[in-house]
Amino acid sequence: MILTVTLNTALDITYRIPSLRAGSSHRVSEVTERPGGKGVNVARVLAALGHEVTVTGFSGGTTGRVLRDRLTEVPHLTDALVPVSGTTRRTVAVVDARSGDTTQLNEPGPAVSHAEWFAFQEVYEDLLGSASAVALCGSLPPGVPVGAYAGLIRTARAAGVPALLDTSGAALRRGVAGRPDILKPNADELAELTGSHEPLRATQDARRRGAGTVVASLGPQGLLAVTPDARWHATPPARLTGNPTGAGDSAVAGILSALVEHLPWPDRLSRAVALSAATVLSPVAGEFDRTAYEELLPGTTVTREATAA
Repeated sequence: MILTVTLNTALDITYRIPSLRAGSSHRVSEVTERPGGKGVNVARVLAALGHEVTVTGFSGGTTGRVLRDRLTEVPHLTDALVPVSGTTRRTVAVVDARSGDTTQLNEPGPAVSHAEWFAFQEVYEDLLGSASAVALCGSLPPGVPVGAYAGLIRTARAAGVPALLDTSGAALRRGVAGRPDILKPNADELAELTGSHEPLRATQDARRRGAGTVVASLGPQGLLAVTPDARWHATPPARLTGNPTGAGDSAVAGILSALVEHLPWPDRLSRAVALSAATVLSPVAGEFDRTAYEELLPGTTVTREATAA
């Protein structure tokens, strides 16, 4: 079983409109509503790939009930969310059909009490007993300590479970000190962590800060991975346009699924890039175009560039 942690779950709402014009009224041509938050998106992709996955984190209020109801519709997915007294947030993505651009609106999460945080940690430690890997993803809701991820990574290490961290800001700066097995930032997050906008230098610096392997998302340029033994660059066969929301989450799912299948890094990265690209072609985060994925996978290029410093 693969475990995903989403401390700040969300109900993702996507509006498609013909053309977005600031300050104007719009008619929505299509609305979709899905359970979300980064780790939930990762779990949905893993489940679609046929992996047994368990989702934990926090959920509360009317929005939280809708989110959990939607999770019951996903085969291979088990809901182990911890209830809170606050209300789960919503995120709204507005997709401009003319330009293909997406505008994202993210609500803050519910405040988590000390007792709720303690209850989650007990559930998390118990779930690690049957986990083959864990992904710790997304922002921290109010009330959760800024160093939460570092502690959760150390708990996973004590249980012998490899941990992947995908977060940003202060949670990333503190979390990398927990020494995650894999760190998966995008280029902006990596620059914020290290102060360097040169991807290779920043990726190597992130390793020195505690990460075992760093896999950086470079947008259309694919993924740059620096492992203890080598560095790799994986690129999709073509530049794609569409909705990028959730593409990074699909990359995480690709890495984790290949990890638990004991595949080497080139195969992990080619799967991650193909899934990420196929997600850009899907209108909803947490989903990917399966036909596109199967077509993109053979054409993905993975190059071993040199031994990492």
